[in-house]
Formats: sequence, C-alpha cells, structure tokens
Amino acid sequence: MIAFVQGSVAALAPDTAVVEVGGVGMALQCTPATLAGLRVGEPARLATSLVVREDSLTLYGFAEDDERQVFELLQTASGVGPRLAQAMLAVHRPDALRRAVAAGDEKALTAVPGIGKKGAQKLLLELKDRLGAPVGGPARPSAGPASGAPSPWNDQLHSALLGLGYAAREADEAVAAVAPLAEEQAADGGRPQVASLLRAALQTLNRTR
Repeated sequence: MIAFVQGSVAALAPDTAVVEVGGVGMALQCTPATLAGLRVGEPARLATSLVVREDSLTLYGFAEDDERQVFELLQTASGVGPRLAQAMLAVHRPDALRRAVAAGDEKALTAVPGIGKKGAQKLLLELKDRLGAPVGGPARPSAGPASGAPSPWNDQLHSALLGLGYAAREADEAVAAVAPLAEEQAADGGRPQVASLLRAALQTLNRTR
C-alpha cells in the first residue's frame, strides 16, 4: 500500500495533481479543496489511497490523513465507490460528514451529486457506526494568495462541477451565481478559494433542482 507521496508538484489539472517522486510523476485524483492548496513547483505531501481494478490502478490524494481514512470508510457502504466517496468529500469535510451521519441529516447527503433521498437514507443507516464522532481540530487550510495557480478560479470551479456530473449549462449558471462571493474573497487582495466556492455552487444547484 502507498500511504503517502511527497515531492515537488509537477502539474495540476481540475481533478488531478502530478507529484514528482524520485524522478517519477505520480498522478493523484484529488478534490478541488486539496488541489487549491497545491502550487506547481512547490513541495507537497499527500496521504494516498490506492484503488485497484482489473483494468486500472488509481491513486487518490488527500491533504489530510483523516480525509483519506473517511474516503476508505465511505466505500464500506454498499453502492459507494471511490468516485462517489470523493464527491462526498468534495462537498463536505470529514467532520461535516460525521456530523451529518450522526444527526441523520439527509439534506446534507443529497447535496452530493449522485445521492438521492433513498440513497441518503440507506447511507445514514450503513455509516452510522462506521465514521465515528467528529474529531475536531484545525480546519482544512485554505488557499491564500500565491502565484503559479493552474487556472483562474472560474475555470477550476467549472471543471470541478463537470467532474461531479453536472451539465455544462448548470456549471455555467453555478459559476455565475457564486461570482459575487469570489469577488468578495478577492477584494482584500486575496485569492478566491475554490473549495468554499464549490460548496456555495453546489448549494445553489441543489436549490434549483
């Protein structure tokens, strides 16, 4: 098992980071929040989970060990594969998922693309005794001002929404809806935070369905 990778970030895409380890480029599937904290050319250490299929080996990367653990626990529920588990973590932080499951919050789970009301009810039952209680601790670091970002926030957000299964028109509307929030975040010279913008965009899309 590959527990983590550490090295220089060689490339970033809307859903992938390439980390150079010993002269080898390791491609990792990551959530927008994890990608937002990475910069090309800078060192990174990502916890990883290797998913083995008959025709593929896919490495998933996480900013925190706790996120990796929750990613793996989510897949113990029937019907939850790595892509759905990653989508759940793209919408909710690990502790937010723990709180949602503990409180039986169907609405929180149906905010994730691909999870309907019946699916949420089933997941709440199956995950109740698996995720455990919220662990607390510091919040996931947010992306501050930095150079060398892979693309503008709107491109990253649009690509993330497409990757979560939304149509291009829906993604366009969601990006436009959160533009004022992005401008507010950038007002003091900061950089729009893709993770928080994604959560706001998903809330907008959920309300319109």
